[in-house]
Amino acid sequence: MRIDRIKLVTELTKRDMTQSRLSELSGVSRATINFIKNGKSCSASTVDKIAKALNVPVEQLIDLEES
Repeated sequence: MRIDRIKLVTELTKRDMTQSRLSELSGVSRATINFIKNGKSCSASTVDKIAKALNVPVEQLIDLEES
């Protein structure tokens, strides 16, 4: 599964949130968040954790072209 990089950056910017803070809130390592931000895919559970930390539906983050 792949998170759309632009959608992720947009959500982080809206919340004035750093990757480190997202890591703390989601329980996902900062390295994994960095990989995702650079276009790498991740597990569905990782997407779920990030979506919950950002308080958005999973569908709002995923890359629809890959799904």
